[in-house]
Amino acid sequence: MSQTAQGQIAGVGASLRTGEASASLGTVLAGFALFILILSLQPFAGVPDAAGPDGSTSNLINQIGYLALGLLFGAALLRLTPPSVLAEIGLGGWAVVFGVAAISTVQALDMAGSIRGLMLTAVAMIIVVGALILPRDEPSFAEGAVNASLAVLALVYGALIFAPHLAVHSSEGSEGVHAGDWLGHLSHKNVAAPVFSIVAMLGIYAWRGGLKWRGAIVIALCIVFVVNSGSKTTMGFLPLSVGLVMFARWTGRPGLSVLIHFGLVAAVAALTLGAAASPRLYAITSALISDPTFTGRDDIWKFSFQRIAERPWAGYGFVGFWGTANPTSLEQNLEAVWDVRAIGSGHQSYLDAALAFGIPGAVIVTYQLMVRPLLSYVASWRIPGNGHLADLFATIVIFMTYIGMLESFILNRADPLWLLFALGVVGLHLAGRVRAKHV
Repeated sequence: MSQTAQGQIAGVGASLRTGEASASLGTVLAGFALFILILSLQPFAGVPDAAGPDGSTSNLINQIGYLALGLLFGAALLRLTPPSVLAEIGLGGWAVVFGVAAISTVQALDMAGSIRGLMLTAVAMIIVVGALILPRDEPSFAEGAVNASLAVLALVYGALIFAPHLAVHSSEGSEGVHAGDWLGHLSHKNVAAPVFSIVAMLGIYAWRGGLKWRGAIVIALCIVFVVNSGSKTTMGFLPLSVGLVMFARWTGRPGLSVLIHFGLVAAVAALTLGAAASPRLYAITSALISDPTFTGRDDIWKFSFQRIAERPWAGYGFVGFWGTANPTSLEQNLEAVWDVRAIGSGHQSYLDAALAFGIPGAVIVTYQLMVRPLLSYVASWRIPGNGHLADLFATIVIFMTYIGMLESFILNRADPLWLLFALGVVGLHLAGRVRAKHV
């Protein structure tokens, strides 16, 4: 695309408008989209029932709600955005990702449920695209991002003050070990802490873009939340991710920063998955951290290794393993910390991708989602005016690449972790190809 055409792209990668009313409507819808991506359609719902393949909590709220939102934002995109702009969102790469997932559905025990789950993922992605494409210009995107963040934070801190039983882990039930840790509007502190870390990144972006007070408030409230969530890994990965992107900006060498990131990814993989597979790496992990099992996750990972080895090429299908007869029909391993028959994920995005898609499919999906976007980040440096946006999206992708070592979120339907990560992936693709409009 020519520099002239790039200069005509509004927002994060948005379009020429025909009329002020259309531009204003697109901006309002984009802010609402960001609000929904952070809040979800089931805030303060507590710990969900066992996940099923047709939705994140096996109920109609997500299915009907996100279908309605998908239709709304799909219509807005078609009405307000030229086809040439929509073509810039990277449909080819997403076709590969969803193609791998679609092919895998034939392996699932419940193929129909697997297809429904994939459709929900695709529909929710329309909202992600709307948040990026519909703003009239980058300042409008920044306004929408910081205002959506403040609205969610107001709801969450209101619950923490006036109804803490909704926003703090209790001492009852299976999650009693986390009593007192903040979970906010989400189902678990290990989901909430990464989500509010990404909201903090939105605050940093807004602050850098001139929205000083609102950005600073978002940053401060999010940091307080993350600290009180008790998620030590998130508290480590957040400053690391921000630091890597700021290092690139300060030195002017984004490629070096990306290389350092990939080196750190290998190190984290060695200390987590490697420790579960190798006694030598386990000893190294034990010397570095107090809990080398990562609260018993290593038992789940060892179990996943065994199941992947049984079907390394084809996998078990999209959402076709956890919560199905594949683990639930087995006898309980009384020596393991976790009963794998009752969990909803493998707490490791890359192993779960291999379980779903097979090893080749997992490699393809991981490349498209974790590697290729950072190549777009390097490319974004050649486009004047995209620095703040590119830094925001790169921080999200880098951060979630680390989080994926301990949590599962890839293509996870309407999960805020997945949708906010997808926001970073699509945003980086746009930042590496088109120039944002600033006025």
